Amino acid sequence: MARFRNKKKKVFVKPVVKKNQPSVDHITGNKIPKSFVFSRGKLPGPLRQLQMDLRKLMLPYTALNLKEKKRNSLKDFLNVAGPMGVTHFLILSKTATAPYLRVGRTPQGPTLTFKINEYSLAVDVAQSQLRPRCPQDLFQNPPLIVLSGFGSGDQHLKLTTIMFQNIFPAIDINTVKLSSCQRIVLLNYNKDTKLIDFRHYSIRLQPVGVSRRIRKIVQNHQVPDLRNLQDVSDFVTKAGYGSESEADDEAATVTLASDLGRINKASTKSAVKLQEIGPRMTLQLIKIEEGLCSGGVIFSEYGNGDGKKKPEKEDTKKQKDTDEDEEDMNEDQENIEEDLEDDEED
Repeated sequence: MARFRNKKKKVFVKPVVKKNQPSVDHITGNKIPKSFVFSRGKLPGPLRQLQMDLRKLMLPYTALNLKEKKRNSLKDFLNVAGPMGVTHFLILSKTATAPYLRVGRTPQGPTLTFKINEYSLAVDVAQSQLRPRCPQDLFQNPPLIVLSGFGSGDQHLKLTTIMFQNIFPAIDINTVKLSSCQRIVLLNYNKDTKLIDFRHYSIRLQPVGVSRRIRKIVQNHQVPDLRNLQDVSDFVTKAGYGSESEADDEAATVTLASDLGRINKASTKSAVKLQEIGPRMTLQLIKIEEGLCSGGVIFSEYGNGDGKKKPEKEDTKKQKDTDEDEEDMNEDQENIEEDLEDDEED
């Protein structure tokens, strides 16, 4: 008998189409800022995790899986940043004394150098909370930026404000969707200590006057356990079921202009809840350079910027050069006089 070969059926694999991110906002018409978060030099394990947390914070307009090698230089990142529309660099480094964070504008600067006095990872922040909240769709939209305490009028604070305002996309309050406002980055400057508190929160809205049990029924579509209750009204009115764990604060309530989810309806009051998701940092502005990690020093915490100490060094160098020239002239004069004396003796 003839053998019948089993022909393998070819499986059709649908090609994966990568969606290119837009470079210009279709509503505001402004260029969307994009970023690279990478390191220079060897970093310990916690700082490596901080780097990944910063990449996650900058989503969706950043390279989450950016591969970097030891031989890569800053010029290599610049060559790639141009075609990809990358506008900012966040560079982590570590010295023997402290870690540093440099925030630079590509391709010509300026560059702000911060000393990281303290930091906490997103994992540490989540472990310190009773009910940590970090859903996956939280990073589909860029965060909002809020700056506090930077209005003193100093030049270095103005540059810091402009840098952080431009590192995230701008929003139009008339056309922005409430569903896209899910995260917020808060920077608070303390003029007494000259430190900047860097915080990252998730935004959550809860309707005012609705118990937690009712919210769970609406959100999760699950039938509650009523075996130990005589009536459904006991589930709502019984003590311990209908009470809220947190009192509603009138200062933290807003009236929604449109529907948001299943329980937050338009023209109703909702309480704004902020929950920290990390990372958390305490930064100190050390230096501002004109170029990208190079150029003249516009500001320095140690007094080297604004032409305060540099002219002294230049004057000292000029004085040293003048003294050396005078010594050379004296030596030449002595040599000439010796030559004249030798000629007279001859």
